[in-house]
Amino acid sequence: MPEAKKPAAKTDKAAAAPADSEGSECRDELPDDETVPGGQSELTGLFVERPESTTVIKGKNITFVAKVDSSDLLRKPNMKWLKGKWLDLGSKAGKHVQFKEAYDRNSKVYTYEMSIIKVVEGDAGGYRCEVTSKDKCDSCTFEVTVEAVQEEQPANILDAFKRSGDAGEDAGDLDFSALLKKREKKARDEPKEDVDVWEILKDAKPCDYEKIAFDYGITDLRGLLKRLKKMKKVEPKKSDAFLKKLEQCYSVDKGKRTQMHVELHDPNVQVKWLKNGVEIKPSAKYVFECVGNKRTLTINKSNLSDDAAYECVVGEEKSFTEVFVKEPPVTITKLLDDVHVVVGEKVEFECEVSEEGANVKWMKDGVELTKDGKYRIKKDGKKHTLVINEATIEDIGMYYVYTNGGESKGELEVEAKELEVLQSIADLSVKACEQAMFKCEVSDEKVVGKWFKDGVEVKPGNRIKMSHIGRIHKLTIDDVKPQDDGNYTFVPEGYALSLSAKLNFIEIKIEYVPRQDPPKIHLDTSSTGSKNTIVVVAGNKLRLDVEITGEPVPTVCWMKGDTVISEAEGRVRVETRATLSSFVIEGAERPDEGQYSIIVTNPAGEDRAELNVKIVDVPNPPENVRCMGVGEDTATITWDPPKFDGGAPIKGYLMERKKQGSSRWTKLNFEVFESTTYEAKKMIEGVFYEMRVFAVNGIGISQPSGNSKPFMPIAPTSEPTRLTVEDVTDSTCALKWRPPERVGAGGVDGYIIEWCKEGEDNWVEANKEPVDKNTYRVKGLPTGEKLLFRVVAMNIAGRSPPCTMKQSVIIREIMEYPKIRLPRQLRTKFIRKVGEKINLVIPFQGKPRPVVNWLKDGEPLENKSVGIRTSDFDTILFIRSAERDHSGTYTLSVQIDNMQDKADIHIQIVDKPGPPINVMVTDVWGFNAALEWKPPKDTGNTDIIGYTIQKADKKTQGWFTVYEHNRRPSCTASDLVMGNEYSFRVFSENICGLSDEVAFSKNTAIIGKTDLEYNKPAFKEKDMSSSPKFTAPLVDRVVVAGYSTAISCAVRAYPKAKIVWMKNKMIIGEDPKFLMQNNQGVLTLNIRKPGQFDGGKYSCKAINDLGEDEVECRLEVRVLKEKKEGDEEKK
Repeated sequence: MPEAKKPAAKTDKAAAAPADSEGSECRDELPDDETVPGGQSELTGLFVERPESTTVIKGKNITFVAKVDSSDLLRKPNMKWLKGKWLDLGSKAGKHVQFKEAYDRNSKVYTYEMSIIKVVEGDAGGYRCEVTSKDKCDSCTFEVTVEAVQEEQPANILDAFKRSGDAGEDAGDLDFSALLKKREKKARDEPKEDVDVWEILKDAKPCDYEKIAFDYGITDLRGLLKRLKKMKKVEPKKSDAFLKKLEQCYSVDKGKRTQMHVELHDPNVQVKWLKNGVEIKPSAKYVFECVGNKRTLTINKSNLSDDAAYECVVGEEKSFTEVFVKEPPVTITKLLDDVHVVVGEKVEFECEVSEEGANVKWMKDGVELTKDGKYRIKKDGKKHTLVINEATIEDIGMYYVYTNGGESKGELEVEAKELEVLQSIADLSVKACEQAMFKCEVSDEKVVGKWFKDGVEVKPGNRIKMSHIGRIHKLTIDDVKPQDDGNYTFVPEGYALSLSAKLNFIEIKIEYVPRQDPPKIHLDTSSTGSKNTIVVVAGNKLRLDVEITGEPVPTVCWMKGDTVISEAEGRVRVETRATLSSFVIEGAERPDEGQYSIIVTNPAGEDRAELNVKIVDVPNPPENVRCMGVGEDTATITWDPPKFDGGAPIKGYLMERKKQGSSRWTKLNFEVFESTTYEAKKMIEGVFYEMRVFAVNGIGISQPSGNSKPFMPIAPTSEPTRLTVEDVTDSTCALKWRPPERVGAGGVDGYIIEWCKEGEDNWVEANKEPVDKNTYRVKGLPTGEKLLFRVVAMNIAGRSPPCTMKQSVIIREIMEYPKIRLPRQLRTKFIRKVGEKINLVIPFQGKPRPVVNWLKDGEPLENKSVGIRTSDFDTILFIRSAERDHSGTYTLSVQIDNMQDKADIHIQIVDKPGPPINVMVTDVWGFNAALEWKPPKDTGNTDIIGYTIQKADKKTQGWFTVYEHNRRPSCTASDLVMGNEYSFRVFSENICGLSDEVAFSKNTAIIGKTDLEYNKPAFKEKDMSSSPKFTAPLVDRVVVAGYSTAISCAVRAYPKAKIVWMKNKMIIGEDPKFLMQNNQGVLTLNIRKPGQFDGGKYSCKAINDLGEDEVECRLEVRVLKEKKEGDEEKK
């Protein structure tokens, strides 16, 4: 049924959030059978403004706004837009769906926007906006209804008239179609309450749906079909192959793993997996699993190419599904900041995004910014930077950065430089033929300007010269004339500023009576502190104006020591006027410090003044920064004060540290630290650090000191554990222990063992150098004393706490009876073959160390080929190559005083036996023959376990086995052929195998014909000689590459012919790929795994003294197409 329209939102905006995070989901409203995923997020009221359900006309734009209060949050909240139940709109960001976000620092409110451009019918439905932050979450839902565009009737009927064509009002024919009356829809009575339309639709045919909807006033056919589809329960068609088919679709995030499962009726049937109709081969990316009747396809590290249709094929049946790979949108995690600079300065807009390598777009005034001479765009991991090398007034505006999941903006404000006038031009009064000089000084050396006289630009000439040196601009006029009188102005380019002065031309004749007054220096340095002492900060400008009086005008001389300072232009100079002398130092430097004097003289006398100029600067950097000690997470750093304090007392120091190999320095203190020793804390154990120090005085901060040598915060280990006694003698004690439970990054370099007498505290080190193993025997101990032992672990940080034995140990030998612990395999006869190696390790025990003796057959063991090695706890008997004479009984005895233990070891060395003796055919009857023989003289030092009998007839001389493993020294050979004469041979056998030599029967067995007398005719020898002739030719063959094949033929010849095989008329030699056989005239050429190059014409030639014959065939080798395609895919 059509739903009632929902009221429009108060604004055209509703909540939105960038879908860039993978936080735990949470909802305001959950179905009864669902819970909050994860079970840890708590529903809280984070939204300040929530979206509202709204109705929008198709084709219009709509924007939703959500506001989140972050005042109680520790970090930026994560936002997610969802449509329906699971569709993440962040993956659909683009032209149709757009996201924005902003942050108000004053109210701490995040504003998120989602815009749908040109709404279509598919945008209608339910939406959900979710916000999560660690253990807090909130969500809200809203609906979007899309209405069709309503056409309006023209208010004036004349507007309905129109003509066909585009030529004008009077062109074309009149079209009256707009005047046709539209049929009014007849109002239908609503269905009665007792009529259930849905029951009618459930039983109706699909072709009648439209008619029933029309009769009952249902206009939303799409909604009708959706609801009817949910009402009808369609029973799935049962499958003969599948118990459980694939899900309808699978959704997976990019880079994650997904699995698809099916269950089969037959657990032994084979399945195929297809992707877009192409069979998938198992690999590291696609993993097939088979457990019982369950088949699983696992896709590792999903990417966009895995977004496809998949099939599982069993015989003729298939199960289909789709995999959707969601690519998370790239959001802006650090927003742009507003920038305020002065003209000519460098501008940097910096932002951070959620993924490395993401593409971002920079724009200004709707125009995309690209790399050129003015703009530079830098990428550093997640950080993106827009750089403007020299800012101008034209660069003022709003700059935007866009990603597929959000945007940010920042405003650039550029101010014009304020030009400071350090010295303005002054009015001049000059006489004829004198020189006039206008001079001014501004704060910027790069500024250029123009000179004007009475508003007209002054051009340089022979008398007029203009100069620009540093910050000083001069206009010089030589040989002044009356026409030079006027107002002169200097105008700097690019600044709303002008400097003006007047030039007065004087032409007066005065009778001058010279007046003489002695010169006088009026020097005032009361504001500088000490009398006649001037303090200047290095780099600043010093200008000292000294007033001078006297008639006639005195001559001024400035001196530093004995050196006269000239009035020439320079960094240190003197500027002199009628009653004023100025001493100027541009950019004061340390060498400018010293005693200066000014001397003025005229005919009436002389005056002199002394003054001291002191240059103060930032101090030199501290020296010799070094680490004096370390702890688990601390380090003690010390350094030497700077050699030069800059002329001002050192107030303190600032420290910085960094990890070795890193370029990022971390400040350790913000308040100056007065001492030269500092303890750095909160460091990571096992990581190398470097330190540097800055010195601070009243002028500023020095350059950093040199980096200290790398040092590592590290702590000693915990104490070793489980210290126990393993053995005690009259002067030694063997100890063992376990490593410390906490070792730390410094590891364990070794252990120090210490001992002392019980009741004393004087510990003695048993080893000077640390031992690596967890066992140690302490030697040189006093016999009979009660001693305590302890162990200390050592590493680069020093000694660990000791692990002390709780009970004392009496140093005294413990008597222990001797005991041999014979291994299980030596308790029975030990059998080895001749030439094998023997290595017997037999442990024993006893204290003090027992005496070990070896005997062989009751005699002392003196065989040099038998080696004996004995330690404190075992003895080893070894023979490098066993011989027969090594067999015997070996007796091992261990003895302590009168106590003794013995053990016997029986060693037997065996070899192959000799041949049997006296093989005879004792009887022949029918087709049988009886054989007897005697056992061999040499049995190989072991029992004979059987015999092997073979027969051969006199014609073929080929030997065939009659019996194997025959235990008796006699046998009967049956099934002999009548008329043949047989000889026999016998092998003897023991555990080493058959004898190398064989015994032949001394007589033969002739199987004669019984009850028949045959009179042999006179033998006439027949000439059997014949030239070679092939009775069976070679046949052409087609074979598959990689599969071994053979070609064969048959030949008859006497005497026996020589056979030659050829390929393409070339003789096949001793090529291991070809095997040539001749079995009684049947010739075979075996070709092992032929390739394409093995095809061709093969021929076989038979040659003897009477002639030759030859046959040939063609062999074609084909390569399977499937194999070729497989090889291409592998390539």
